[in-house]
Formats: sequence, C-alpha cells, structure tokens
Amino acid sequence: MDKRHGKPPRVDEVRLAALRILQAVATGATLDEAAAVAEALPPAGRARARRLAAETLRRVGRADAALAPLLARRPRPDVMWLLRLATVEMLALSEAPHGVVNAAVGLSRALGRKGQAAAGMVNAVLRRVPALADEWAALEPQRMPEWLRGPVVAQWSEDVARAIETAHEAGPRLDLTARPGAAAPGQGLPNGSWRQPAGAQVTALPGYDRGEWWVQDAAASMAVRLLDPQAGERIADLCAAPGGKTLQLAAAGAEVTAIDISDTRLQRVAQNLERCGLQAALVAGDALEWRPDTALDAVLLDAPCSATGTIRRHPELPLIRDGAGLADLAALQARLLDHALDLLRPGGRLVFATCSLLAAEGEDQLAAALARHPGLTVEHPGLPGVAPEWITPQGGLRLRPDHWPELGGMDGFFIACLRKPGGAT
Repeated sequence: MDKRHGKPPRVDEVRLAALRILQAVATGATLDEAAAVAEALPPAGRARARRLAAETLRRVGRADAALAPLLARRPRPDVMWLLRLATVEMLALSEAPHGVVNAAVGLSRALGRKGQAAAGMVNAVLRRVPALADEWAALEPQRMPEWLRGPVVAQWSEDVARAIETAHEAGPRLDLTARPGAAAPGQGLPNGSWRQPAGAQVTALPGYDRGEWWVQDAAASMAVRLLDPQAGERIADLCAAPGGKTLQLAAAGAEVTAIDISDTRLQRVAQNLERCGLQAALVAGDALEWRPDTALDAVLLDAPCSATGTIRRHPELPLIRDGAGLADLAALQARLLDHALDLLRPGGRLVFATCSLLAAEGEDQLAAALARHPGLTVEHPGLPGVAPEWITPQGGLRLRPDHWPELGGMDGFFIACLRKPGGAT
C-alpha cells in the first residue's frame, strides 16, 4: 500500500511486464519464452514490453558501468534489473526522465516489502542518471562473452569483434523476401531483400494479406539464392522451421518437402505457406531418420547451431548460454551433412548453412566434409550483393553482423553450396 494515500501504488503494466521478462531471462529463459509473461497485455503493450526488455538486454554491460558509481552496493537482482531498464530508457531510448523515474519508483514499491524499502534508493539513483549522458556515449558497446569473443578475435581481429558488438547493440531491421513477380515494401537491398524502417508492424505492411512476401533476414535468404532452385526440382529442406527458406524454394516452383522435428513450428510454416498461396509437403520428424522415395536434386540444410550469428535479434543468448555443448552441436552438424549428401542423386546440390559466427560450425565443417567425401566440390557463391571478401578461400560464404553497416547490418551466417560427384552438372 502507498502509505501516503492509503491505496496501492500506480504500476506501469507494460514496464512491469518488461521487468518480468528480464527476470525470466536471468533464470535461463529465451526472450520468446519469457515474453509469455506479457500475454495479458494488448498487442501494442506486449510489443512494447518485449522491445524494452530486448533493448535492455543489448546494453546490460553499459547500464552496469553507468550505474556502478551511483550504487553504494549492488541491490537485489529484481531491483538491479529495474535500474538497468530505467537507465536504458533514459540514456539509450531518450525517454523523458521524469516519467521513467516515477514509473520505476512505482514498480519498486510493487515488488513487495524489500522493493518498497528500496524505492527511495531507486528514486535517488535514477534522478542522477540523466546527467550521465556524456559518459554513456563514451562507453563501449556490450562485449560478447569470452567463449565467443575469443574465437571471433582469433578468426578476424579486435576491430571486427568491436564492429560486431556495435551491430549487436543496434539490433536488427525487419527484412522481407518477396515472391517472384510480387512487390514488397521498404528499401531494396543489394541481395534482393527488402528492408523496413524501424518500428514497422508486419501485418500492417502492404501485401501481407495477399501473401506477396514473408519475413526473412537478408542473410538467411542467401542460402536459397545460392542453391538456385529450379522449377520441378525435388528438394528437401531439412530442419526447416521457421520456414522462410521453404517458402523461397516453393516460390521457385520446386517440389519441396520440409522436415522439422517440431510439429508446433511446422504449423507456423503451414500458416505462412497458406497465406502466400504456396505448397510444400511438411514432415514432422528427425531429419537424420528421414529418407525420400527417390534421390533428390537438392537439399537445403540449415543445421542446428549455437545461433551466435543472431544475437542482434536474440540479445538474451550471451546471458543464457556459456559455450557448453559446442562440440556436440558440431558433431550433429557433421552427421546431418553426411546424411544430406546421401539423399542426393549423383551431381545433386547441398547447401549447408549455420547462423553461427564460429568457424567450428562453418569453415571447419566445410573443410572436414571435403576431406570425408572425395570428389565433393564447392560451388562459387556468385550472388548479387556479396562482396568478394565475404567468400572464404574454400568457396564458402561468410556473413557477419557488421556487414552492410550503412544499411543496418545482417545476421551472421556461414553458407556453402556443395555438389555431389557424378551425374550431369
């Protein structure tokens, strides 16, 4: 109760939801999983709560550095997340300090007895935060965890690591892939994708109801562009969900079978296929166990991976992962790659892709596959929008978040197109 007025304190429900999302992430939930705590809010409120949480996660290190001189001792975790949220709102999102501070004090009072006791401290600390604008601007973007940063620096350089971190903090744009012959709104990108201005609402964009396009990061779209599917080809999309690549293959006129272990995620693929008027056979099952009736012309394998190339859109990953299990993931990728090659006719094509920044899930996988399979060749990635320096010595395509900085970046991917020996080329 608010003792001065004898009534419950006013609580900003959107900010409370954002705080709950942050607390859930702190216990290991993904941002998608944690966002369920905002389900009671109207759509606009859910979107804002998630955005506030995501922007805070992109700047946890910077917020902690800014707050450290203002704190006599580190407060309990829920109060610390509240301070971070409010600091990011004021210093990164340019929200009005008065409203942010008042809302934060109200949230603190709603956190139970200990939160009420901390409300005075929250008020005093946050009132000093707006004066830190110059110090905030001078802080480095949030660093990647060392298990990821070390390999990135070793593979490229310290400057590249910092550029990637800058891209992570900037966050993702909304990219669309259009059906052949259809229009998509936004800015045309060099690879053929379309990029939307910040804050674009997907379902309100022209062409959504007519199924003229679907959401897909520009980097992810390059896997199918590299495969170059032809009408009538029999193609499997292994590990297919969320389905952007399945739609690309179907839109090219291929006979597509999309396999994914998650029936729930395949339902989303089905919905997008229906919206866009496209067809594909959907199979819920383990890609390692699936086999077609006859050999395939091509396979697209977007293999399970560390997802370290998607931190722009999943800023919780550095907090909830520690690099454990990378060896197991790499072993699974190799098994899937070998299985995919076995599904192809002689001369067939396989595109192997991972949304990872780690060579162990990209360049090293390609080298190992070439060593295991004599006669396997790499198709040169001659795609529009691809800079020559993005092509590795082996012929793979290495995409990074710091590419296209003037356009807003892209996800990190490694993509390679392999051709099985034998048959007509």
